[in-house]
Amino acid sequence: MNTFAYLPHTPEDVARMLRAIGMESLEDLFADVPPELCAAGAPGIPPGLCESEVYREFERLKNAGRTCVSFLGAGCYDHLVPSIVPFVTGRTEFLTSYTPYQAEASQGMLQAIYEYQTMVTLLTGLPVSNASLYDGATAAAEACAMARNARKGARVLGVSALVHPHTLAVLETFFSGSGAEIARLAESGGTTDWNGLETIAGDDLACVLVESPNRYGIVEDLTGLAARLGKSGALLIVSANPLSLGILKSPGEWGADIAVGSGQPFGLGQNFGGPGLGYLASSRSLMRLMPGRIVGETVDREGARAFVLTLQTREQHIRRERATSNICTNQALAALAVAAYLAAVGREGVRRIASLNVHKARYLAGRITAETPARLAYDRPYFNEFVLDLPRSARDTADALLEEGVLAGVPLDEFGGGDPNRLLVAVTEKRTRAEMDRYVDLIRKVIA
Repeated sequence: MNTFAYLPHTPEDVARMLRAIGMESLEDLFADVPPELCAAGAPGIPPGLCESEVYREFERLKNAGRTCVSFLGAGCYDHLVPSIVPFVTGRTEFLTSYTPYQAEASQGMLQAIYEYQTMVTLLTGLPVSNASLYDGATAAAEACAMARNARKGARVLGVSALVHPHTLAVLETFFSGSGAEIARLAESGGTTDWNGLETIAGDDLACVLVESPNRYGIVEDLTGLAARLGKSGALLIVSANPLSLGILKSPGEWGADIAVGSGQPFGLGQNFGGPGLGYLASSRSLMRLMPGRIVGETVDREGARAFVLTLQTREQHIRRERATSNICTNQALAALAVAAYLAAVGREGVRRIASLNVHKARYLAGRITAETPARLAYDRPYFNEFVLDLPRSARDTADALLEEGVLAGVPLDEFGGGDPNRLLVAVTEKRTRAEMDRYVDLIRKVIA
């Protein structure tokens, strides 16, 4: 039946299930529904559409044109989520479980987390990953705490001024009253100015945290940074959009000691800002300083493959003075979503999706700068976000496009300060050429 073409069951599967429950056809399952409430036929979906196109058509029918096309980003992106992801995360054995306190009885969840950890290490180029954290900002704070413990209480945390403003706010709260000092490295032309590094480098420097792509979407050049820090012993922490790692150098390749970031681009919808997930990976020497949990693989007494909680560094599990953090969950369902997404798209899929983000962002930026008075604020390499310099208020521009059903981007002066005429625009693989062309037409009319 056409109506059920997107279900995974074969006709033989369906026939066998119907026989088991004593039904002749699938329609018999709905015999109690009054006929006047039933649709006259299948929805008019054209044949040959891919999954994302079918979803888009259903959204159009459901909302009767009232949905907005989103070019919002700044840490939370409108990516495609394959239907396999909600199918897996919606299974009751995963959806209703909280966290594996009776770990060895939760083999399915433990294996999912183990697979998630493995995928994070492959993406980041670092050998050890924990079982996830609350979000990217929390992961960055925990990484800085790891660095302080590794450096035996070194006081100074070097932080790029171009780290996400929410992360900076979390760092200030997290380390308030701890004796730590946050030393910000200034920006220059849209990237971090590393000339100020020597002024803070020394025995008291615990780490340097840099984000790439940074808050403007620009890719930072980290060449030689790990070697410069190595002279003082300070650790390098790189925060990265994990999707960008499909085509950019991994933190491990840059010589990072710790990699962190938000896993939201991998199978987690925007959902009004959450829930999200923070990933964290590190060198092997820092493994015992990691917060939360690490799932490991072993064998049971019969020699069969089994999964266990290998490391738990919270005071609930070990002596308080040896605890590294009070982090109290592993965002298990969100980690499962990330694992399901990555398993579905695969290594080549991540590379292809990352490339689509890059090419589509450049297509839109190229048309805007060629056909409107808007200009790119920075002549730097970027991933899937760019900053526009507009001839009028970014907020007024965004409000005008919202009236047309388009979320134009994030005004920078509302996002940690900045020029009120600058707009941060994000483009993902989900945006179609027609949507981008309409964006250009609207921008042209609004700022002309």
